Amino acid sequence: MSTDAIRFFAATDVGNVREHNEDNFLVDKKLSLFMVADGMGGHAAGEVASAIAVRTFHEEIKRERELLTDFVSGARGAARVTNKDVLALMEHAVQRACSRIHEEAQADAAKRGMGTTLSTLIILGTRAFIAHVGDSRIYLQRQGVVQQVTEDHTVFNELVKRGKLTREQIEKVAHKNAITRAVGVYERVDVDTLMLEVLPGDQFLLASDGLTGYLEQPEELASFLAQDGDSASKNLVQLAKERGGKDNITLVLVRLGGDGQDDERARRLGQKREVLARMPLFARLNDRELLRVMQSVEARVYEDGQIVMREGDRGDELFIVLSGKVNVHRGGETLTRLGAGEHVGEMALIRAVPRSASVSADGPAELIVIRRQDFFELLRTEHEIAVKMLWQFLGVLADRLDATSSELRHAKQELHADDITDDVTIEIFPGIEGDRASGSFRSRS
Repeated sequence: MSTDAIRFFAATDVGNVREHNEDNFLVDKKLSLFMVADGMGGHAAGEVASAIAVRTFHEEIKRERELLTDFVSGARGAARVTNKDVLALMEHAVQRACSRIHEEAQADAAKRGMGTTLSTLIILGTRAFIAHVGDSRIYLQRQGVVQQVTEDHTVFNELVKRGKLTREQIEKVAHKNAITRAVGVYERVDVDTLMLEVLPGDQFLLASDGLTGYLEQPEELASFLAQDGDSASKNLVQLAKERGGKDNITLVLVRLGGDGQDDERARRLGQKREVLARMPLFARLNDRELLRVMQSVEARVYEDGQIVMREGDRGDELFIVLSGKVNVHRGGETLTRLGAGEHVGEMALIRAVPRSASVSADGPAELIVIRRQDFFELLRTEHEIAVKMLWQFLGVLADRLDATSSELRHAKQELHADDITDDVTIEIFPGIEGDRASGSFRSRS
């Protein structure tokens, strides 16, 4: 997607209570880079922290401009730039900002403990890359539906996730809105990163909590995002001020050109999300978590008869049928046929064991692939997702065990029925001996 197809609108306001605006934002249209930072600290140190954050992040990204260009063009041959390379660059830029803010604070006692939130967005072709720390937010509106794609790093959100208290109880907790992560308070910080595919007509809203703190649900934004850009940004600031305006208010609205209607990529992207959401392994994940999983999967196309996996090989991939059908077979015998939404090879995500069967495409087919390495990385970096997925994985294995036990039980019953054939024959015909294997019988006398 060219930079010409991207429009942006920005606004910032001190609000009704504060004397200084400690928020900062930055837009670099050439890089398709957008940022919002909300500083904290006494004696205007928050303004210093947020300014250092956006400036340092911008400098680090500009220094690697060639890497971003190569990602869009697919250059560098076999060593082409990957999604992970871009996310690693963004995380590095956040860490550099964190280090610089911390150094500044250590050198000036009046700024000791200063820090800032930082929410950043880069659009590269058909991909959006996000790096995020704190409680500013990034929302995505797609086809009229608004969802929050970043997670608040706050005491309130942490208590909600742990599920130990009700929302009513949490509301009474002191300092519930305190943030649990900030750029610059320490030398390093945990950074959330996310990649997602974008579509024509998508809108992103980056905003500080001076606005988001007055929103009950993301759906409240829909009517504003339907307005022209200047009106939307102006009216969102006014909304926050009318509801209290206790904090600085900053937002950047990013709009991608096109209406997205009848777009093949939109259909495929929606289909991929739907298939993943129906799988037992991912059934308990929320929208944000599903987006995180979607960045870890790969889609592959297979021709009729092409082998997906071979019996006896040691695999490290789970396959999910996105469209078409596949045959599962062993020793030349077809065991089953799988269609859209069904999966095979899940044990390969846990350990390297020989495949128990072969799988081949039955006509043209497209499959979603999850590799063990990416699965483990997801579990390592996303603890909430890890807990949900591992519980679901145990459920899948338990279902498999139940099915196997049931099959063994039926087989045992059939064998037992065969075993009593002689007894029944002898009871009915006391003078007859029979050979079940040959089917012959003879008199005992």
